[in-house]
Amino acid sequence: MMGFGFWALEEKVTGAFLGELGFMDFRREMTPSFGDAPEAGWVLTTASHGKGYATEALSAALAWSDESLHAPRTVCMVHPENARSIRVAKKCGYREERDAEYKGNQVIVFARSMQT
Repeated sequence: MMGFGFWALEEKVTGAFLGELGFMDFRREMTPSFGDAPEAGWVLTTASHGKGYATEALSAALAWSDESLHAPRTVCMVHPENARSIRVAKKCGYREERDAEYKGNQVIVFARSMQT
């Protein structure tokens, strides 16, 4: 309906489920809001952590986004203690934009401009 969503991730060799990743429009009640920027998100199984799957999948999703969505900007938010997701976001071109609070939790908002 919106032209984007989430994909299930699976390991090529075994077909094992690794998690989900994609873009969403949750219309989060935050100030300032994310506006029209699609929000990237990912969650992977504990067994798949530290193997590069999140970086590989997010890189592919962002390439698809740049080619298909033409959104000038995407955002993501990560809990400050989630060092692995912060590392993935930075590897994929996200830059820290601001600290924020969402539903009583501290988060870091990252933004990435479309790659041309």
